[in-house]
Amino acid sequence: MEFSELIKARYSCKKYDGRPVEPAKLQQILAAGRLAPTAKNLQEQKIYVIEKPEDLAKVDQLTPCRYGAGTVLLVAYDQNNMYTYPGERYTSGIEDATIVATHLLLAAKDAGVDSCWLNRFDPDKAAEIFGLPANEKVVMLLDLGYPAEGAGPLERHTQRKDLSETVTYL
Repeated sequence: MEFSELIKARYSCKKYDGRPVEPAKLQQILAAGRLAPTAKNLQEQKIYVIEKPEDLAKVDQLTPCRYGAGTVLLVAYDQNNMYTYPGERYTSGIEDATIVATHLLLAAKDAGVDSCWLNRFDPDKAAEIFGLPANEKVVMLLDLGYPAEGAGPLERHTQRKDLSETVTYL
């Protein structure tokens, strides 16, 4: 699919049919995340694939927003392997994990898989429930799957502010 069409077609799916993503498609999606740029190419992202029923039930304990997805990716970053920017006020962990996650959700759409970025949960509780190492910080969960009957973009999906409202030339 042409990139401009892909970004127009991608939406946050809020109703899945429960099927997990096929292994070949999942590998394609994960490979796209691996190609995302990171500060100093540190690649501090950590992606956890959640598909077992008992692990999906843990996701359901964290958030009401799994929407029946059969595959969920937990995206985190390693605090021991991130770049600290000059001034030492910011590090690359959250931004790099976010860039990776964006690659994942766009690659999913390209593979014919819908997605929804989830951040309505306690990341510390997610790390605890899934037994992540203390140095890893959870950024988001990414639902992946196939839309259930009647699923589709929200009404406001195509409504966008004019560029003049969001862009200023300096």
